[in-house]
Amino acid sequence: MKELKSSKKRTEADRTALRQVVGDIIDRVIKDGDAALQEYNKQFDQCDRQALRISKQEIEEAYQQVSDEELSDIKKAAANIEAFANAQKETVGSLKDFSPSPGIKLGHRVIPVQSCCCYVPGGGYPLYSTALMLGIPARVAGVERITACSPVIKGTTTIHPKTLVAMDVAGINEIYALGGAQAIAAFSYGTDQIKPVNMIVGPGNHFVTEAKRQCYGKVGIDFVAGPSEVLVIADQTADPEVIAADLLAQSEHDKAAKGLVVTTDENLGKAILQAVNRQLPALDTEEIARSSWNDYGEILIADDLSEAVNYANDYAPEHLEVNVAEEKIDGVVAALRNYGSLFIGGNTAEVFGDYASGTNHTLPTLGAARYTGGVWVGTFLKTCTYQSMSKQAMLDIAPLVSNLARGEGLTGHARAAEIRMEKEK
Repeated sequence: MKELKSSKKRTEADRTALRQVVGDIIDRVIKDGDAALQEYNKQFDQCDRQALRISKQEIEEAYQQVSDEELSDIKKAAANIEAFANAQKETVGSLKDFSPSPGIKLGHRVIPVQSCCCYVPGGGYPLYSTALMLGIPARVAGVERITACSPVIKGTTTIHPKTLVAMDVAGINEIYALGGAQAIAAFSYGTDQIKPVNMIVGPGNHFVTEAKRQCYGKVGIDFVAGPSEVLVIADQTADPEVIAADLLAQSEHDKAAKGLVVTTDENLGKAILQAVNRQLPALDTEEIARSSWNDYGEILIADDLSEAVNYANDYAPEHLEVNVAEEKIDGVVAALRNYGSLFIGGNTAEVFGDYASGTNHTLPTLGAARYTGGVWVGTFLKTCTYQSMSKQAMLDIAPLVSNLARGEGLTGHARAAEIRMEKEK
């Protein structure tokens, strides 16, 4: 594999300081509750509101600040996301009364978690699309209490109006003006104003990510995610301008984001490099995108598509684009195993999935796609087994269980089986 443009190598940074800072925040929230949250809001976002929950009036006012066209766009995207979520839910079903032997009935129920928190980042941009991506699958799954939180616009007391509207369209029940590691702690452990939840989902900065890691166990999480990334597999038929635009769309997320191309054609690689440099000055986010591309952008030349596929499977990217000759697409797609979400063909931009096509954009990063997919309806569902037995089935299986238990030295287990046999003599 030849490097046409190399990048900084991602290393596991020294997390000691981060762990300590986040641990202290969590401990403070557990100890001081709402007072700590209010203080952190003031410290980090210059927000002095006392009531953390967004009121109905604030949501109604947010609608007045969003144009009819913007609201229509949000609703169209929401409709696609909901349609796909409903289709996904149809693939998940209960299993009733399976019988491995006479008299034994086994099965499972699919049960939604009772409550969740959708963490919607604020930061430099109102990421209202994330509210749709998290709230809608939770609602379709049947979660009873869907909460959300997001940082306020710095220097104000409220969340961005587009984010509030998207949260409401998504069907979120409770919205809180709160962000950062302190928000994760609050929804994990609870305060006077915030009742804890069963699960927290959504992306965030490294403080949020570390807080999710530390609170996991007390609360369920989707996964621990890092900076956003896209990998493009391309051959000589691909359009360099299109690929460059996709790389820069990823690069503008933040300075640690990664855009990566693996191509079988060196001339295409060179053309992509030139196209990126031409397109950068046109972006309002040029400073961030340029820093990200310079540091982490990468163009690799593979000997053939098989080598490109193997590299992608090892890398396990968050977003994976396949932009090759039409007759080769099926073979490449069939060989790919590790990715958060797959975008097939030059017409299928990764940004379409980010916003409106219907698949979810909350996806695993930093190789986590080797063992998990992204957020979907199933994220909010539990598959819980059950069993029942007739008297004869109990008599048939109890000797086997007794033998197995005594083989492990667990006589209490054995006796729980044996006593039932003895009662029937």
